[in-house]
Amino acid sequence: MSVMDLLKETEAIQEGHFLLSSGRHSNRYVQCAQLLQYPDKAAAALKPVVNAIRADIQAGKLMLDVIVGPAMGGIIVAYELGRQLGIPSLFTERDDTGKMTFRRRFAVSQGQRVLIAEDVVTTGKSSVETAAVLEAFGAKVVALACVVDRRTEEAAPQLPRWPIYPAVRVDVANWDAADCDLCKKGIPVVKPGSRKTF
Repeated sequence: MSVMDLLKETEAIQEGHFLLSSGRHSNRYVQCAQLLQYPDKAAAALKPVVNAIRADIQAGKLMLDVIVGPAMGGIIVAYELGRQLGIPSLFTERDDTGKMTFRRRFAVSQGQRVLIAEDVVTTGKSSVETAAVLEAFGAKVVALACVVDRRTEEAAPQLPRWPIYPAVRVDVANWDAADCDLCKKGIPVVKPGSRKTF
């Protein structure tokens, strides 16, 4: 079964008018938690990512010491990638001010090579914030992995040029709030994610 089939089977792809955590609006929302609640489906969806990463490690193109996922969406993804690859996995989370940080005595070391793991990448904002936390410890981000890559050129100009390992690429329309076609039609907007809009 393909990753797209798994997303559809678990109703992880939703239709409507959504306010994304980036502040942009979209006509579709990918709620990977619907997929990731099933361990067997999470393992199957991430297997192509694991295979691609493992092939690059064996070819000498990539070296990894640890996987870090931003909470909430990246926690299960980081864990499952770590489980399949045999690499430790940690997660960053927001403090009371909304700043991304390590808690729970998690830390990385100077020079460690880190893969950031996400559920869905749209603008890459959480990944960039997590990279800042890692770099403050002296670690180096070497790649990004995700279940769904839904980036667009206009929505993600700030994402660094890391190698990206997606399970699937999904083209989804998204707009700046001021230019949203759905707002112009008077369709109410819904905020589906767990993160505050920044």
